[in-house]
Amino acid sequence: MENTINDKDIRLKYTRGLEKFVRSNISYLKDPTFEFEIFQKRVKRTFEILKKIPPIRLNAPYPIALEKYVNMVLTVLHLEDLQDEEKEELQAKLLKEANLLHKEKNKTQYKKDKHKKSSFNDGY
Repeated sequence: MENTINDKDIRLKYTRGLEKFVRSNISYLKDPTFEFEIFQKRVKRTFEILKKIPPIRLNAPYPIALEKYVNMVLTVLHLEDLQDEEKEELQAKLLKEANLLHKEKNKTQYKKDKHKKSSFNDGY
């Protein structure tokens, strides 16, 4: 029996690594004592963990959106000398994109009613 890891396992590991990176950074974005410099250090630290996982091509909409969000967060590492207003705008933008990402994830959990016609109707 061979000890090979198939593509599905690698993809799952990569997706979970991306989710861990995103959760960690979103939790700090929502923190009321948010400081941009600390956020940059945190992104750098969590990216070091993410670099250990080999990237793989993703096909599903949620993992693709997850990867795009991670790339958007990584652009923060290259920004310097921002005004306070620009930092707040960037924080708001990242939070908005995080909410859209969460919405994309929950979209796949929607379940259609099986017995739609037999549901209760009170006549109004």
